[in-house]
Amino acid sequence: MNIPQAPKDGDFAHWVEEKSEALKFELGEKFPVPPTVLHSPSVHVETGKQKLEEVLLEHEEPTAEFLEELAALGDAPPLSDEELARQALEAGGGDGDASTPE
Repeated sequence: MNIPQAPKDGDFAHWVEEKSEALKFELGEKFPVPPTVLHSPSVHVETGKQKLEEVLLEHEEPTAEFLEELAALGDAPPLSDEELARQALEAGGGDGDASTPE
């Protein structure tokens, strides 16, 4: 009896991923979603403020409000070293605990 060789580690997962991406593209072509229906998965629709991550990573179209805020930040004077240190101490780092700044 001839037993086929098992695929190498990751080959099957890679094949499945390629097929699923191709299917997503094909379905997107057949059933386009109007842009008004799309929203960011990281922010609920009812919240209004758009974030930089949404524009850069999730390819959202920047809103006029976002562009105005970005322009205002660009025109703002640089923060002093003391202010940066104060903000760093208040932030609390990755664990969110301000008593253990990082």
